Amino acid sequence: MKINAENAGAKRPTTGDGDRAEAMDTSDQDMTLQRINGDQHVDTKMEEDGSDDDDSRAEATFRFTISKFSQMRESTLSPPCMVRNLPWKILAMPRPSNSDPSVKCLGFFLQCNAESDSTNEPCFRTWTCSASAELRLLHRLDPEKHYVKKIHHVFFHKENDWGFAHFKTMKEIVEASNGFCDPVKDSITLEVWVNADAPHGVQWDSKRHTGYVGLKNQGATCYMNSLLQTLFFTNKLRKAVYKMPTDCDDMTKSVPLALQRVFYELQNSEKPVGTKKLTKSFGWETLDTFMQHDVQELCRVLLDNIESKMKGTVVEGTIPTLFEGKMISYVKCKHVNYVSSRTEPFYDVQLNVKDKKNIYESFKDYVSVETLDGDNKYDAGDYGLQEAEKGVKFVSFPPVLHLHLMRFQYDPISDCNVKINDRFEFPEHLELDDFLEQKESTPAHYTLHAVLVHSGDNHGGHYVVFINPRVDGKVSGGQDGDHCVQWCKFDDDVVSRCTKKDAIDNNFGGDSDDVASRTCTNAYMLVYIRDSDKDDVLQAVEAADIPESLVARLMDEKRLEAIRKRERQEAHLYMTLNVVSEEEFYRHQHFDLCNIEKAEVKQFQVKKNTFLRDFPETVCRAFKCSSGQARLWLFHIRSNNTIRVKHVDSAMLDKTLRDIAEASDQNIFFLAEMPCGTATALQQYDPDSDVLVLFKYYDPKGRCLTYVGHVFAKLKEPLSHLFPEMRRRAGLPADAELLVHEEVCPGSVNVLADHDKALEAALDSPDDGDILVFQLPPSPRVLHLPTAADYFNDLTQRTEVTFIDRNSNSDHGVTLELSEKTTYSQVAAAVAECLGTQPEMLQFFRPKSYHTTFRESPDQPLKSTFDGTLKDLFLYFHKTRTPKKMFYQRLKIPIKELESKAVFKCVYVDASYKEEKELVVYPNQNGSVADLCTEVKSQLELRDGARLRLLEISNHRITTVFRDDSELRNISSNFSTTRSYRVEELPEDQIEIGPNETLLPVAHFHREPYSCFGIPFLLKIKNGEPFSEVKVRIQKMLDVPEKEYEKWKFAVVFHTRAEYIDNESLSVNLEQLRSPVIGVHLQTRPWLGLDHVNKSTKSRPKAFTEKAIKIHN
Repeated sequence: MKINAENAGAKRPTTGDGDRAEAMDTSDQDMTLQRINGDQHVDTKMEEDGSDDDDSRAEATFRFTISKFSQMRESTLSPPCMVRNLPWKILAMPRPSNSDPSVKCLGFFLQCNAESDSTNEPCFRTWTCSASAELRLLHRLDPEKHYVKKIHHVFFHKENDWGFAHFKTMKEIVEASNGFCDPVKDSITLEVWVNADAPHGVQWDSKRHTGYVGLKNQGATCYMNSLLQTLFFTNKLRKAVYKMPTDCDDMTKSVPLALQRVFYELQNSEKPVGTKKLTKSFGWETLDTFMQHDVQELCRVLLDNIESKMKGTVVEGTIPTLFEGKMISYVKCKHVNYVSSRTEPFYDVQLNVKDKKNIYESFKDYVSVETLDGDNKYDAGDYGLQEAEKGVKFVSFPPVLHLHLMRFQYDPISDCNVKINDRFEFPEHLELDDFLEQKESTPAHYTLHAVLVHSGDNHGGHYVVFINPRVDGKVSGGQDGDHCVQWCKFDDDVVSRCTKKDAIDNNFGGDSDDVASRTCTNAYMLVYIRDSDKDDVLQAVEAADIPESLVARLMDEKRLEAIRKRERQEAHLYMTLNVVSEEEFYRHQHFDLCNIEKAEVKQFQVKKNTFLRDFPETVCRAFKCSSGQARLWLFHIRSNNTIRVKHVDSAMLDKTLRDIAEASDQNIFFLAEMPCGTATALQQYDPDSDVLVLFKYYDPKGRCLTYVGHVFAKLKEPLSHLFPEMRRRAGLPADAELLVHEEVCPGSVNVLADHDKALEAALDSPDDGDILVFQLPPSPRVLHLPTAADYFNDLTQRTEVTFIDRNSNSDHGVTLELSEKTTYSQVAAAVAECLGTQPEMLQFFRPKSYHTTFRESPDQPLKSTFDGTLKDLFLYFHKTRTPKKMFYQRLKIPIKELESKAVFKCVYVDASYKEEKELVVYPNQNGSVADLCTEVKSQLELRDGARLRLLEISNHRITTVFRDDSELRNISSNFSTTRSYRVEELPEDQIEIGPNETLLPVAHFHREPYSCFGIPFLLKIKNGEPFSEVKVRIQKMLDVPEKEYEKWKFAVVFHTRAEYIDNESLSVNLEQLRSPVIGVHLQTRPWLGLDHVNKSTKSRPKAFTEKAIKIHN
């Protein structure tokens, strides 16, 4: 329990908490009201206009009368008053003053949902409820003299009460002249007015209370949830989204299908709707859902994506029909008859908030005229520099008007964006006729439809949206019928009714006496609907408007999800059994029978209460053999850490799988023994006299080990009785002499020299699963690994190494088993054989970490003269069975030659500036840019006499043009997410640059000049050249269709400030543009910007810190 301090609930007290905590502990332990020499009563009255006296109401006023107040010694609680389905109580207690402990004060608190703390269930400790309240000490005669203090607090289980530890001294309260205490009854009346938001973390039925459901927050997707709810209630858009053809779309990548799914569930679900499939269709990773973005930016990106996907469908043009308006940007000369203008579409209007009182002032500022005079005169072509007026005029407003309030602006003092929390008023009804160039056919009168609200600062916060769904004074739906409340608040998964004041007045921002209006909480985006288009935009969306094929597909998805959910819920009733067939043994060349971790196994999900005796029949069906033709052997780990099989006796067969699993700390693997070859029945096995022996045959010439089957041998019979079967299995002559070993463990392979010994005496520890390895006696000509014992000894010095292509992020690598004594040349030969190349055409890199972590990356290249062994490359050669990693790359020149050269990555761009080709060239280490260009020529087919140049590209802009004699050692060859190097053919018109000419950097951007894209280039321009001719040359160079080129805009960019060229009759002025180009940094030099939509399907690599929103599909 926490107590608020005296200053209007601003902070917790630093002293006096001990007494309060002790009192509260006593009160909480018995959870009963303390009676103070008399009865208590609660007089509750409700103050929510037009609402029923129901537990879900947003606000209420309730009273608590304390009798014999002057004798109060203990804390006391009022009976509960239900608001937002939570119990609220008045908590009163005597408190000593901080300044004078002998002076007693009244502690007055509002308590919320304290009963939830009496349970230890975690689900009852995650609730929160934000509320504003007035705590009142009532005057007996004059309501104007009530003593009132205000609080605002987010209640949760650790801070479930909030108020004032020293509300008023008890002496002042009982003083008769003050009028608070009834002198006859010695009683006072406390009153609380509370207004609470719908709670989170407790049962709140949004559908029943409002008729609508919310969206689940994935981590930081409240901004997206608010926008999706706004688009959902733009009914005409919702209808159009349903009609988008998605029958053949990939359910994981289709943005239209994912949006259809969200809208359908919002319309039909009874519970909050998830958005994970939608963000997955965007191509977002999990990290993206934990990064909060700007809701305005998402609105633009999402609507652009939907508009592009609607092209060629029956709903093409829906987005511009709903959201597109038009404005004219103009420049008008004052003293000559010259006007330059351009009509532009807009999908939203960004309004200044700083130093503006309301939305009308912002619109006036938007269309205000800027005077161009003095040094800023306008170049009017033939008229020269002229004083002019520059501005914009609205031609038409759309049916749905999005207004983005520019609350985040750059602050030059702090050198960062800051949030402007100034008060900014916006009306419910908006009239914009005065801002039109000419009146439209219908009045530009709008009604507020949605208010997107941001709480927080530039570094983060929370978004909610208030929506007036029907813009007619009522909210439809819900079990309670139509409610006389226009607005609903959508706060992620919680939807609640609210008043117009909550939606509008409380979100103006700025300082306010109203505790509900917090300074960091204010409107950020407004959605208005044109009155004349209201019926069309908000047309009813019925079930019949949703295509049957879409409904069927979504229902199938839900059915499959329900099945998977049921399987997950019942998973605890099942366990996994792994069954290996004898076929796995034939592929194994190592110790033991097989590598359990890599073996191909059949997995069975079997109920835990199944008896093992019943499981073989399931195995028979899986392996397609007759009933009773499968015998199970259990894999187990012996004391020497070898893996063998053992007999499953009748006692184990009568156990349930749960009992078997509880007795083992390993995953359960079985060997399924089935009839061999043409046999129709299993071999007879007597567990008392027989033992299962498995055979392996070693071939010294091929240095290979082969499994050749199993037998049931008699323990009392001599070892030699097994020889005929060994010879038959290996295809050896009947009289062939045999050398037999017992494979005991990796460090112990015993030769069985006495063939006449009984099997039980010959074997080390005779048991089921023993392995005998036999071979022909070694020939003197076999010098390497002549015996099975030598072969197994060599295995102990071998390990698996995975070789991964360092230039491929998706390469899983090639895994080879190599000896620790392998040299560099042997490694290169082995890898080259697998890759189908020559050893000298490979370069190897050891991992940075030198051990086996998953996220290893390549270190410096390994010299081809490395004279160590494989063991020398790894510090922990034998510490783990996990494959070790090395990296390689294919070369175009032999490794010896490469090691004498530099490695340089660059991109070649053709003359059309449309195609890029990545190159890796190998110039001399002490060479120049000219040497680099010569190497590039050798890899390309260029015209005779072609000259190349090297450029540095940063963020899709040319930053440096290198001189031919620049030394390569001074140029970093490393690519980054923002910087690269480009080699291009020098155009013939740029070989010579005259005194009145210069090379101008040109780059593509869309709206914001600091966010470039595409392939930048250099353009030769002449002093006095008309800009209209420059445009024609650019169009011809880039081969842009005329219709598309008409939409392009041109601007001269200084740093990140763009000055658009509205007058095509302007001429080039080199004094403003020219500066040295070759060999200098161009980052601060003016450049020509081509402003147009990015239609490229390629996306540049993004740095981790970039926050731009991108929908990848």
